[in-house]
Amino acid sequence: MTRGRAVLAVRVAVLAGCVLLLEILCRIGVINPLTVIPPSDMVASMIEHVGSGDLDDNMIQTFSTIATAFVLAVALGTASGALLHRSSRLRDVVDPLLASYYSVPTFIFYPLLVALFALGKTPLVVLGVLSATPAVMMSTLAGLDGVPRVLLKLARAQRLGPGRTFCWIVLPAALPRLFTGFKLALSYALIGVIAGEFLLSATGLGYAISFAYQSFDNRAMYGLMLFVLLVAVVANGCLYSWEGRLARRRAGR
Repeated sequence: MTRGRAVLAVRVAVLAGCVLLLEILCRIGVINPLTVIPPSDMVASMIEHVGSGDLDDNMIQTFSTIATAFVLAVALGTASGALLHRSSRLRDVVDPLLASYYSVPTFIFYPLLVALFALGKTPLVVLGVLSATPAVMMSTLAGLDGVPRVLLKLARAQRLGPGRTFCWIVLPAALPRLFTGFKLALSYALIGVIAGEFLLSATGLGYAISFAYQSFDNRAMYGLMLFVLLVAVVANGCLYSWEGRLARRRAGR
């Protein structure tokens, strides 16, 4: 067994052990069912609510909003990071702001976004973009900073144009750091959109979770929470898998 598979097996075993322990504690009454329901009931509730079709519109609303925010954050963050990397003076101004950006909760801007764009999908997209873009910018800067100078000298020696230098030299060298930013962007976009729906929205999975919470419907609430968690894990797993394939291709395996 390779080291990576061994680490994955340990992670799965630890997670399964924690889930089993929670199941036992809930079943024997150590944990109050009004606080947390057994994991098996969460799975049953998730299958029931997702399979019923009643949440189809909410799922489409939430996942399309997250996807839009993620794509915009990746595009804006990558372009902005590349621009900052080319301008040292501008970077000196922006770097402190990026370093302290996440100390300010972006959710506080949601009422302002509603006032500017009215209720609907647009404020949630903007909130997701505001949450995710700085992570992409920082990873882009780190990736471009990490490109070996010798590779750039080699590109000049081979008389490669800017476009070929970027596609053949800079992008492959910076890609590992870029993927780190992409994974963070997906997480931040999901958090921003779900939180926005939870607080000030009348549609989406965040709203459905909030409605179940306010209705004291723990079974529905935990089922929907589990569904969102699984979707996030699967989406990040796809990015990890894609990143691994690119790394193996670079290594010639």
